[in-house]
Amino acid sequence: MAGRMEGKVAFITGAARGQGRSHAVRLAQEGADIIAVDICAPIDSVTPAFYPGATAEDLAETVRQVEALDRRIVARQADVRDVAALQKAVDEGVAELGRLDAVIANAGIFTFGTNTHEVPEQSWADLMDVNVTGVWHTVKVATPALLATGRGGSITLISSLAGFKGLANVAAYTTTKHGIVGLMKVLANEMGPHGIRVNTIHPNAIDTPMVKNETTYKLFRPDLEHPTLADAEPSFAGLNPFGIGFIDPVHVSNAVLFLASDEAVYVSGTQLSVDAGAAVL
Repeated sequence: MAGRMEGKVAFITGAARGQGRSHAVRLAQEGADIIAVDICAPIDSVTPAFYPGATAEDLAETVRQVEALDRRIVARQADVRDVAALQKAVDEGVAELGRLDAVIANAGIFTFGTNTHEVPEQSWADLMDVNVTGVWHTVKVATPALLATGRGGSITLISSLAGFKGLANVAAYTTTKHGIVGLMKVLANEMGPHGIRVNTIHPNAIDTPMVKNETTYKLFRPDLEHPTLADAEPSFAGLNPFGIGFIDPVHVSNAVLFLASDEAVYVSGTQLSVDAGAAVL
């Protein structure tokens, strides 16, 4: 069925690359116009120790791909920790595109590999600020526009397999991804009377720069000084009964599309796994 988002506008954070770009393109393929934001800058506790940050050029490529589908997009550089900048981006997007129907709180960072009592203070603070407060900010700035559109709409928070399981040496990230599940449950009750659905999606290892890097490989192969993708992939595959190393972002985007579409009109308060069964292991 084509055109499942025809006439709708979606607001997506972390849209410059990876899952965020994939969500923007997939929704645009189904007719949505897009409000896209990304920090487009490094965060010191993440880069360069773990993986490089997105860039303005990455966000421009998201714009190019959405416009190539003959859809409109309003893209802004904004940090989800900065509620004023985020509000400005949403307000400008709604002013240009006319409405807001779907929110996808996708922006997040990932650090790991340290015993919980040894996690650096700044690393813990950055994860909480981006992955929890940033998600709250996203909902906070978007809710008035969602309500103004009228009955209906959706909010999708991107959690993780770490939102179900206690992953060793991943304390801060795991805490954040559990935290937004609690936020989702509260919002599902608050927004239900307005016909607005609120859900979380829980991916496993996704084929993005956040996961495909030497630092992450070393989490699974600490016995090697410089592990490669080939060294680490069997360990990733062991996380799920399908035996696959990485999930293509589009499969998460298909879940985002379902939850944002009218097909999911009564789907709310749900934790939807896109993890090749990893949560049941």
